[in-house]
Amino acid sequence: MNKNEAFILEMIRSSDEHLTAEQIYQKLTADTHRMSLATVYNNLTQLYEAGQIRKISSEGYPDRYDKTVKHDHLICRKCGRLTDVSLEDLTERLQAQVDEEVLSYDLKISHFCSSCRDDDGIS
Repeated sequence: MNKNEAFILEMIRSSDEHLTAEQIYQKLTADTHRMSLATVYNNLTQLYEAGQIRKISSEGYPDRYDKTVKHDHLICRKCGRLTDVSLEDLTERLQAQVDEEVLSYDLKISHFCSSCRDDDGIS
């Protein structure tokens, strides 16, 4: 693992946020680390492909990056806000339904966050 990957991995592992590549770039450059945005993207791709981080994709929003600790996500349909939730592990149930080995899954549940519900009067 190169020095840049190590900085990025540590940032993701120590963050309670779901950071985008641009947010990671801004934080790194604010901390006097010199690297280009392209380098951040390349390192994120390498970390993701190596299974060191999770990539969370949501239509209409930039990819965000997260720890590999098992958990699921609520995604606000209006503002895109991500919230971590811990649900029962569904691996065995999924394997039984498809009669195949399930390596992993990424559960994203759409909802309206409390701020968007309040703003729009949604109950």
